[in-house]
Amino acid sequence: MIYLDNAATTKVNPEVLSEMLPYFTEHYGNPSALYSFAGETAKAVAEARERVAKVIGANAEEIYFTGGGSESDNWALKATAEAYGKKGKHIITSKIEHHAILHTAEWLEKQGYEVTYVDVDENGTIRLDELEAAIRPDTILISVMAANNEIGTIQPLKEIGAIARKHGVLFHTDAVQAFAHIPLNVDEMNIDMLSASGHKINGPKGIGIMYIRKGVQIRSFIHGGAQERQRRAGTHNVPGIVGIGKAAEISARNMEKNNEQERKLRDHLIQRVLEEIPYSRLNGDPQKRLPNNANFCFRFIEGESMLILLDQAGICGSSGSACTSGSLDPSHVLLAIGLPHEIAHGSLRLTLSEETTLEEIDYTVDTLKKIIERLRSMSPLYEDFMKKENSNV
Repeated sequence: MIYLDNAATTKVNPEVLSEMLPYFTEHYGNPSALYSFAGETAKAVAEARERVAKVIGANAEEIYFTGGGSESDNWALKATAEAYGKKGKHIITSKIEHHAILHTAEWLEKQGYEVTYVDVDENGTIRLDELEAAIRPDTILISVMAANNEIGTIQPLKEIGAIARKHGVLFHTDAVQAFAHIPLNVDEMNIDMLSASGHKINGPKGIGIMYIRKGVQIRSFIHGGAQERQRRAGTHNVPGIVGIGKAAEISARNMEKNNEQERKLRDHLIQRVLEEIPYSRLNGDPQKRLPNNANFCFRFIEGESMLILLDQAGICGSSGSACTSGSLDPSHVLLAIGLPHEIAHGSLRLTLSEETTLEEIDYTVDTLKKIIERLRSMSPLYEDFMKKENSNV
């Protein structure tokens, strides 16, 4: 099997798993308990908090553990709306956000809030002039993702943060795809809240983090106990917390080396596809993109058929976000960058890991060429197009 869907999830690093295991059986105490047996788990949670904070230049007391990136996104938007609703009921986000943001924004609209969805350019980069122009006296939050989960485009967070700070508006970023993959610093980028998830960085599933800058007055999203300094109720998922802490530490330590390796393979993949497969295009910014992300559209084919045939050849890829894999609609991200429906339907996202090899990339491209040729041979649209092309020669 060739696994090229690391944007959807990653396998747990053996070092991470090894550090997690004792907290299932040996050190199983509840870290909120007062007896000494719980001290070991409380210490592990505190250490994980320090490790995560270090990756983004935050203080440990500003890190909160959640059930995943989607929960953190919901918390950022809903709790900000509740806490700052007296100041205003206007929120700004972009048209290419993950559905954890977009669907939460839609829910808030039903509660009487106004949401402005800012456009992006043809590469998927937010339009800064439009963003600033959208700010109103009653704007309370800007939420823009750090890097897009489908096309890999990295957003200008420092510039967005500066605009938010200039106008006295809180800035949240969904950094699920970017955290511990590319450098992030919450102070340099003026980020007030940040969401991330463990399973995108070779950590476990079901654990996420929420960075909340000291002084941001948002309250609990999940009510119950007094865990997480009374901001997130529920017994701590100690093995998961230990796992995300270790995974963050390892990913940050190896970031530069992994980025260089993945970038070389990604560029080789992109070059071969664009040169050897006619009527293909790269989606997302050619340079300012995640090191492991390549997203293509192939005209005259359906992405679902392509994915099935790739799977039969032992290759795991996707047509976009794993959270929308059951949808028949084309990607909202591809439509937002200006692609027509018929082209957006033929999309393929391939995302590499530090274990991906050149041989796997070459096998994937060789296989993809055959699959696309086969699918186009059965396409009446392609047949008509080629007849017109040949008649014009």
